[in-house]
Amino acid sequence: MPETAQFVDPRRWKALIFIALAQLMVVLDATIVNIALPSAQTDLGISDGNRQWVITAYALAFGGLLLFGGRIADLWGRKQTFIVGLIGFAAASAVGGAALNTGMLLGARALQGVFGALLAPSALSLLAVMFTDPKERAKAFGVFGAIAGGGGAVGLILGGVLTEYMDWRWTFFVNIPFAIIAAVGAVAVIREPVESHNSSRLDIPGVVLATTGLVSLVYGFTRAEADGWSAAPTIGLFVAAAVLLLAFVVVESRVKAPLLPLRVVADRNRGGVYASLALAIIGMFGLFLFLTYYMQVVKGYSPVRTGFAFLPMVAGMITGSTQIGARLMTRVPARLLMGPGFLVASVGMLLLTQIDLDTSYPALILPGFLLLGLGMGTAFMPAMSLATHGVEPRDAGVASAMVNTSQQVGGAIGTALLNTIAASATTEYAKSHAAGAPSRTVLQLQSMVHGYSSAIWWAVGILVLAAVIAITFVNAGQPEGGGAVAGSGDGAAEDAIPVMAH
Repeated sequence: MPETAQFVDPRRWKALIFIALAQLMVVLDATIVNIALPSAQTDLGISDGNRQWVITAYALAFGGLLLFGGRIADLWGRKQTFIVGLIGFAAASAVGGAALNTGMLLGARALQGVFGALLAPSALSLLAVMFTDPKERAKAFGVFGAIAGGGGAVGLILGGVLTEYMDWRWTFFVNIPFAIIAAVGAVAVIREPVESHNSSRLDIPGVVLATTGLVSLVYGFTRAEADGWSAAPTIGLFVAAAVLLLAFVVVESRVKAPLLPLRVVADRNRGGVYASLALAIIGMFGLFLFLTYYMQVVKGYSPVRTGFAFLPMVAGMITGSTQIGARLMTRVPARLLMGPGFLVASVGMLLLTQIDLDTSYPALILPGFLLLGLGMGTAFMPAMSLATHGVEPRDAGVASAMVNTSQQVGGAIGTALLNTIAASATTEYAKSHAAGAPSRTVLQLQSMVHGYSSAIWWAVGILVLAAVIAITFVNAGQPEGGGAVAGSGDGAAEDAIPVMAH
């Protein structure tokens, strides 16, 4: 197998600190704004119809432009793209924190999504090209996987603290010091192998088709939540997404320098990772949403207490990623970590289907969170490594972008799909139990909890499906030697894949 020269950066571990800090900032932003949204809505007079756009504007820009951002990283160089993404994200956050009206806030959120789409794939692909030794790679991706899995829950804690004790604007301003420290550190210590750059011309038709297709898909699920699955705008958006993404595949199979080389996703290991990660994130995002409302509305927890209630899940993710996944990744095949990991997480999710009005946190929610965190952390770690391992160096950015795309699109789909299921189950329960309810308030809370439980049951099934896909499609064996992003020529990725995983 042809191989590129191994590049070993003596400052790679220092670089990991700043790459991880930037990743934490991006992941935090996915949930930190959620807790601040009610306060921001009141302060700026945002209508109920427009408040969803504070979340959707970010998701559309981020999810729609991730593949473009990944290819830009391959073309410009990952370090340069990483720094530009950090500076732009900080500037957009400053605008959001200083927002005077709805339009200014929504514009800032869209800009955050644009620069996040540059930042996220460049961060992951920097790890892919800097850490080539299997044991070092396992440790590096253990840290990265823990942040990717647990950062969203940390965002709930931080969002609660900032909103309750300071002001909602600080959920934006807090990104600025993160970005400045990460950018200064990147300039000082990050280097990348020059031979990993891709000098091909940018695939403009691919950019247009991928961006509009992904935006249509994400927006279609958002409209399904608001208008219903059978509404004409919803169906139209899904049809448009299917046509645009099919056209994208056709174009990518014919152009000389595609935005997304089909060799990146055609490999069964990477395809299995992308699909299983997307499904896992669908279940996770729904859980964060439902249990946040359950603890605040049903249990009466404050924003801060709600955030801290998620801490055991974060601890489980960190333990699963760094102590289980990272230690075993160089010894056992990735599927034997991913499949069981998702199954353990589904058991934790299964416990959480049993919530009711007087559920004990220590007796039921705590063990559910611990199992969910341990399982997800164990599965995310090898998945984060396998999705970029074995790709050609020139494709590292776009392969990394596919990881983030599967997570972002999965999150958008999960929020809309499970929210719709919960709303329908809530309505049906309220209708069927109206006669025997002790009071209207109790009926409302019981209906709400029933809706959450019903949606979490779906999340259990989705996690089991993620485990089946991981065990079935991911067939990479345990690592036998070095080389992370190695190879040249179309067959190199296939030759390198059995050595390890993303």
